[in-house]
Amino acid sequence: MISAELTVIPLGTPGTSLSKYVAAAVAALDEAGIKYQLSGMGTLLEAENPDELFDAIKIAHEAVFKAGSQRVVTSVKIDDRRDRDRTMADKVHSVEKKLG
Repeated sequence: MISAELTVIPLGTPGTSLSKYVAAAVAALDEAGIKYQLSGMGTLLEAENPDELFDAIKIAHEAVFKAGSQRVVTSVKIDDRRDRDRTMADKVHSVEKKLG
């Protein structure tokens, strides 16, 4: 199971609100069928293999251009653990358990 944090930043937009572009990227992730969790600062992704992950990232990146951005900066942080099958929820639960 591969977890990733994706941040897609549109540049060259007419205003400071970016939600239109983020919505386009998230809609593209929906179409790609990848599991994701939206947050206020990025989107967490969960994939079975690198190809699925990178295809979804590319689709989200391109969707922001299609939404009208003139420039897009995409940042990705990947956790590819192959010794155990852990989901994003498993990772959160492990920390919460330790907090009591």
